[in-house]
Amino acid sequence: MTHLCYSDVDKILVRGKDLCRDLIGKMTFTEMMLFHLTGKQPTEQQVKIVDAVLVTIMEHGLTPSAIAARQTYFGAPEALQGAVAAGILGVGTRFAGTSGDCAALLEEIVAAPDGAKKDVARGIVERFRRERKPIPGYGHPVHKNGDPRVARLAAIAAEVGVGGKYIEAMYLLGETINAMTGKNLVINASAAMGAVMAEINIPPVIMRGLVIVSRAAGLVGHLREEMEEPASAHIWDLVEKGVPYSD
Repeated sequence: MTHLCYSDVDKILVRGKDLCRDLIGKMTFTEMMLFHLTGKQPTEQQVKIVDAVLVTIMEHGLTPSAIAARQTYFGAPEALQGAVAAGILGVGTRFAGTSGDCAALLEEIVAAPDGAKKDVARGIVERFRRERKPIPGYGHPVHKNGDPRVARLAAIAAEVGVGGKYIEAMYLLGETINAMTGKNLVINASAAMGAVMAEINIPPVIMRGLVIVSRAAGLVGHLREEMEEPASAHIWDLVEKGVPYSD
């Protein structure tokens, strides 16, 4: 059984609403996506937060996902969808895909009593240090002085009157990481996206899906540029010259 969609010779129903009569031209893409995910009419807060998240993560330059998409298009220009898929496959625990993982950690802190939140944050840091794993949402290879997207997302959340408990947990965990490690690991956009989406009740398990939707749009932009101003041959040449062979 599915509750999502049904179609017959005359109509298409999505979550009980007629696609042509009730949805097309009456819902934005973000509204439709949230309606499809939740089965409920999204609130203004949800739409504004998800819109902001989609814009935040759509583009970040020649990242591994963009390079993978461009190189795949170089090899198979007849398959635009294959190039986009290649880039999407790189959205994971190192690049772009950690918002849900971080949100799950923030849930641990939020669920704790006020007097225990710092202890829970310390426990998270200890756990990851023991397992020798990076904490999702913290650290950035480029924005060493602070990821500018974090403050902007937090500001938008405040503007629309979104709670704040997950955002507070995000900052608490960041402070705890740096105090316990002696490092300056900045909060990155994935942590901020996870926090603001958690504030509007987006489940952590599907947050990466929203990131993928946004990043796919960004990759189409890269592929359009690749068609008009090809960079893949140059990238290939740089790799051949920059990665020495050794037997």
